[in-house]
Amino acid sequence: MKRRLATLAAVTLLPVGILGAVAPPAAAAPDPGTPGAAPATADAASPEMLAAMQRDLGLTAAQARARISRDEKASLVDAGLRKSLGRAYAGGWISQADGTLTVAVTDRSQAARVTAAGAEAKLVTRGAAQLDGVKSGLDRAAAKAPARSVPGWYVDVATNTVVVLANGGTAAATAFVRASGVDAAAVRIVATTEAPQLYYDVRGGDAYYMGGRCSVGFSVTGGFVTAGHCGTTGTATQGYNQVAQGTFRGSSFPGNDYAWVQTNSNWTPQPWVNNYAGGNVTVAGSTESAVGAAICRSGSTTGWHCGTVQAKNQTVNYSQGSVSGLTRTNVCAEPGDSGGSWLSGQQAQGVTSGGSGNCSSGGTTYFQPVNEILSVYGLTLRTGSGGGDPDPPPPGGACTGYASTFTGSLSSGAVQYQPNGSYYQTTRSGTHRGCLDGPSGVDFDLYLQRWSGSSWVTVAQGTSPGPDETVSYNGSAGYYRYAVHAYSGSGSYSLGASAP
Repeated sequence: MKRRLATLAAVTLLPVGILGAVAPPAAAAPDPGTPGAAPATADAASPEMLAAMQRDLGLTAAQARARISRDEKASLVDAGLRKSLGRAYAGGWISQADGTLTVAVTDRSQAARVTAAGAEAKLVTRGAAQLDGVKSGLDRAAAKAPARSVPGWYVDVATNTVVVLANGGTAAATAFVRASGVDAAAVRIVATTEAPQLYYDVRGGDAYYMGGRCSVGFSVTGGFVTAGHCGTTGTATQGYNQVAQGTFRGSSFPGNDYAWVQTNSNWTPQPWVNNYAGGNVTVAGSTESAVGAAICRSGSTTGWHCGTVQAKNQTVNYSQGSVSGLTRTNVCAEPGDSGGSWLSGQQAQGVTSGGSGNCSSGGTTYFQPVNEILSVYGLTLRTGSGGGDPDPPPPGGACTGYASTFTGSLSSGAVQYQPNGSYYQTTRSGTHRGCLDGPSGVDFDLYLQRWSGSSWVTVAQGTSPGPDETVSYNGSAGYYRYAVHAYSGSGSYSLGASAP
């Protein structure tokens, strides 16, 4: 199992998500003497998650909370055994009946280590690496010759096999396995009615196409809002990947510069805006910012740029006609950014209309306020409590685009806490994002912990068998810290972190 993480002292959070050491918090702050790395509890779960678990899993509120705690503890045990057992590890799974964690091993002598960790041991013939090898062989075969009537394949640790799904009879799946050259004894063919299709996320700031290119403003129920000059009612759109996406259902330009696109069933509107730094900003609402407020813009040509609100209710005379009611900013933009998202913190502000200048020399850009668009078309903004999707480690392990960066050096087995051996405080809900860049050839892990009032609770973790990790957590106001654990190997690391 992974060792328990140690303790720390005190710091608070500077504005705009920058983590830094300032005055210590009040007496209600975390106790520096309390051990860390406790598994996440139901206290860290959102009310929405608990409600969904009750609805979809048939649980009571108490059972949902117990399930979160139980599964988190079992998952930590499984992750630790996966590393400590090495090639003897053959997979772990939690029983749906009683919550028991079973870990399969290929070496009988390792069973005692499993039971000592609190799990049940099962002796099997194929290790996880062998099963992964069989699956990889199927992957290579499919890359050369697509497997028709075979919806997919996966490693099934509970049966110690690789399952190949077959739709419309097993003949095609059997031929596919035979042609792949993998060990057929390690494969189970299972009949299914599955017919998978791709789903795509609608995200603010991403490109879409309609004969030209514009940017998504904000997701709404059933689609997204954008600039009116990007398309007229009835215009078809394709997404960032050129896949059919939707249709303009309303558009007004000139006079106004707003529109909304209804997306098809393959596209899911998400409460996110692309920050063009490998992650997302979650939209929490649409409270309008005052003149002088900081504001940032996301667009598919120039990415993420920030400045201030300079004036409201400006009329702009474009060559195509005038538009009134726009907000003026000193943020730069360029063609293709039109329609993109404007945010102050996590509050949606508007969609890009136009401007002058560029992002090399600077400029002035105007946006159409979003609340007017929502009101005119009767739309509901897609919002979340913070965070968004957990992001994979960026290519090469480099952590860029984070508000703060910390560095440290660890010997094997050691733990360090950030920021600067301490913790930080947030006074509002939102996204906590961390990115660990460790040295090559080591196994470093990253934990985000929240003070529950009596102990440190791990609310997000990255524990892959490598040097680089990322975590993302949608959290409420409170005290937080990062724990960097050198599971194996030594060396220097850097940690990028952003907070609400």
